[in-house]
Parts: sequence; structure tokens; C-alpha cells
Amino acid sequence: MLGLGKLARAAFGTSNDRKIKSIQPIVDKINSLEGHFEKLSDKDLIEKTNEFKERFKNGDTLDALLPEAFANCREAAKRS
Repeated sequence: MLGLGKLARAAFGTSNDRKIKSIQPIVDKINSLEGHFEKLSDKDLIEKTNEFKERFKNGDTLDALLPEAFANCREAAKRS
């Protein structure tokens, strides 16, 4: 017989499962941007970073910037 904890995990998943499920749409968005950022030059990647800073100053939230900024950062890291 399943204990109450096991039953809850079976029905709702672990806390890790729930966290992954909540961030998966962000990960999917980041991954969808990979092709775009691969095509940018090194100079373009730097300019994108400056664009993100400007957009943040102009009111964009960090959550709104996160997928593009992470995709940009990941591409820069792959090149170094």
C-alpha cells in the first residue's frame, strides 16, 4: 500500500518536478532562440547585451528579458 507521501508524489510530482514544470516554458523559449543567436557576430552579441541594458532602463522586466539574455549569454559562452 502506498503511503500518503508516495500517493501525493504520484499525483502531484516531487517539488523538483513541479519546479521544472514551472520553468520549462522559459527553457523552451531560450532553446527556440538558439538558431537566431548562432547567426550573430561577436560584435552583435555585445550590442545585444547593451540593448538588454537599455530595455531594462526603459521598463522591461528581468523576466521579459531573461530568455533572450540567456540565449545571448549561452552563445557567447559557447564561443569562448
